Amino acid sequence: MNLFIKNLFRKYTPFIIALLLCSGARAQSSGQSMLFNDGWKFHKGDVQGADGPDINTTGWRTVTLPHDWSIEGPFSEEWASATAYLPGGIGWYHKTFTVPAAWKSKEVYIYFDGVYKNSTVWLNGHLLGNRPNGFIPFQYELSKYLNLNGPNNISVKVDHTEFADSRWYTGSGIYRNVYLIAKAPLHMAQWGVQFSTPAVSAGSARANTRVTILNSTGKKTTATISCRLLDPAGKVAASGVKTITLGVKDSMSTDVALTVKSPKLWSVEHPQLYTLKVTLSGNGHIADTYTDRVGIRSIKFDADNGFFLNGQNLKLKGVCVHDDAGALGVAVPEGVWRRRLKILKDGGCNSLRMSHNPHADYLYKLCDELGMLVMDEAFDEWETGKNKWVQGWNVGTPAKNGYHEYFAAWATTDLRDMVLRNYNHPSVIMWSIGNEIDYPNDPYTSEVLNTGRNPQIYGKGYLPDHPPASQLSMLSEKLARVVKSADQTRPVTAALAGVVMSNTTTYPENLDIVGYNYQEYRYADDHKAYPKRMIYGSENSMAVSSWNAVDSNKYIAAQYLWTGIDYMGEAGKWPERSNRAGLLDLAGFTKPAYYFRQSLWSAKPMIYIGAGMAPKNTGRGGGRLQAEPNWNWQTGDKTRVTCYTNCAEAELFLNGQSLGKKAQTDTRVITWDVDYQPGTLTVKGYNSGQQQATYTLKTAGDAAMIKATLVNESADDIKAGLAQIALQVTDKAGIPVYRADQEVTVTITGKAKLSGLESGSSDSHEDYKADKRKLLNGKLLAYIQAKPGAGPVKVTFNAPGLQTRTMALSF
Repeated sequence: MNLFIKNLFRKYTPFIIALLLCSGARAQSSGQSMLFNDGWKFHKGDVQGADGPDINTTGWRTVTLPHDWSIEGPFSEEWASATAYLPGGIGWYHKTFTVPAAWKSKEVYIYFDGVYKNSTVWLNGHLLGNRPNGFIPFQYELSKYLNLNGPNNISVKVDHTEFADSRWYTGSGIYRNVYLIAKAPLHMAQWGVQFSTPAVSAGSARANTRVTILNSTGKKTTATISCRLLDPAGKVAASGVKTITLGVKDSMSTDVALTVKSPKLWSVEHPQLYTLKVTLSGNGHIADTYTDRVGIRSIKFDADNGFFLNGQNLKLKGVCVHDDAGALGVAVPEGVWRRRLKILKDGGCNSLRMSHNPHADYLYKLCDELGMLVMDEAFDEWETGKNKWVQGWNVGTPAKNGYHEYFAAWATTDLRDMVLRNYNHPSVIMWSIGNEIDYPNDPYTSEVLNTGRNPQIYGKGYLPDHPPASQLSMLSEKLARVVKSADQTRPVTAALAGVVMSNTTTYPENLDIVGYNYQEYRYADDHKAYPKRMIYGSENSMAVSSWNAVDSNKYIAAQYLWTGIDYMGEAGKWPERSNRAGLLDLAGFTKPAYYFRQSLWSAKPMIYIGAGMAPKNTGRGGGRLQAEPNWNWQTGDKTRVTCYTNCAEAELFLNGQSLGKKAQTDTRVITWDVDYQPGTLTVKGYNSGQQQATYTLKTAGDAAMIKATLVNESADDIKAGLAQIALQVTDKAGIPVYRADQEVTVTITGKAKLSGLESGSSDSHEDYKADKRKLLNGKLLAYIQAKPGAGPVKVTFNAPGLQTRTMALSF
């Protein structure tokens, strides 16, 4: 670092620190930013004149963003099964604010991380713009219409009248964070810092920081860009400086090369993160700063050997996820996802597929921190609409509304913005341009559908009135080119549902790697027919055979289960309103399928048992769906005890008496048929005769107490104002009562509120905003939110016949 830059850092360090403190939780942006979530007024329904400068918000209610009005319900059969039988509509948001005095010489922007959907924004009665896509971040400059010496009025209209416009629950409203950003006339562009590591080894890493600068000072300017890379311990690992000259109203991109000796590599096991600090100076003064956490790692996909991270072969053990969290809708605090991701990783998961849209900004940050690899995905449909089921999945007449209405005008912008926004996340390893766009006959078709095996198909055979599959060639080529224009460090992919049809087009050839949805049977033949094609499972069932197709074939890089977590929408007939395909339920509680997956994916010895009535334990999934963690039956009942383990042998004990030791099976499911007796059921797992793991179920007495446990995964979540409390009903001895279904009422004393109660039920129509809810399987999750620094709070849980439980919290 030259003397001039050293002096700048010495002189302006207090100023830089002040900027960072001011930013707090921030958008991925340079400049000064502040969360802009408080003090909004909301009105459900259309309002004439709400876009004007003198709007009267009397009667509007105050909300804190993020906010999802659809989750407020009520559930009704008049809405669509695809979107959880919850309403859409129109909503208005309004906020009055003043600009900090220090910002009067700045360019001021408002940044929305996501608004579903069709948002239109006005400042002081002036139109700023419209964004149809509900999943893509966007920003507007406010400077032109900003009142620097008094109040400003910002209004946002959200139009979700097409409520059946998605195949899953999307929510409605400003459901992600909003930021206010101030920048000097000389500044780094939005998403204008791009960090990459083109050459990585154990001894050295070559990194590149591309910086895009905008000059609106009105004069020719010499700018100096200084980049510093701090290692995980905070020590400077590399630095570089570049000086450029910009003309009047000019923009320019430049690269700053960095070399890191003995780099600490980002990996799944050790997600080491560096801190990138970029300082932009003009005419001897600091004009802009940028700070982000980045990782040093290399990725490679190989047609014969699968995926490599830092030169090491790695199977991607992934799950697909949607945005919602049950009771919270899609307005989900960061801490909720932190807990979910840690549970999934404990189950052996190392990758997420962001189905089927870009997710909240913090979710990628969490994946960086926790070591979860990411497949980021842009679209679920392109130019023509898919079926959105209204009366239940594959029932009745589908709706056709959706993103395709905006695809021609917005797809290029939306896709490019997704890539730029998430470019610096080491967790992101591939960009998907679409999910099941080639779903046979929904909408594209081909005469090849009259032949061969087509596991996923809508209708029968070739449908000549549908758009031809040949259109996939041109569209995929165009979208892949958009991605490559923004990022050439990661591969382009898509999740194909109708490979037999897509193989008649150039769609697969336009991709770097090709995802197969539920088509494991094609792996061997297609690998032989297309030896240069890199194949992986982009969406897969829970069956052990689906995993064997990955585990036994080194050329298959990944499996992504449908799905990691139960989600709202894509439901069956009323009263079902949620999809139950997950390893975790809507509350983030583990299901039996979670332990089955853990037995396949986890290296750490584990064992689990569950039980059900024996006649019901034959059939789908080897009994996985009936492996309830419950040992309360009727004396003499014929039960089947189902065991999932990664140990070589398992031995079952009932009240201390061995019921036999059994070896692992090809189905990875071990069972015993047992005449039920109350007491203690224990299973032990062995490798080479040595006990490795154990699991116990006990017969519970009558429900007597509520056990309340704070399940936040980080103290930072409490500091941020979120408490997650898991409730478990037990008997007097503390044994869980699996069948308990009482209604629990929550009372809060102090400056906090109940944000929601979630049981995990897929068919409950209880009010998600009520202060009471019925237990499911003896469990319930309570979300308590408060302003940071709110102080002491008491939360009391009451239920008929149960001892009252009170928990003290301090925010």
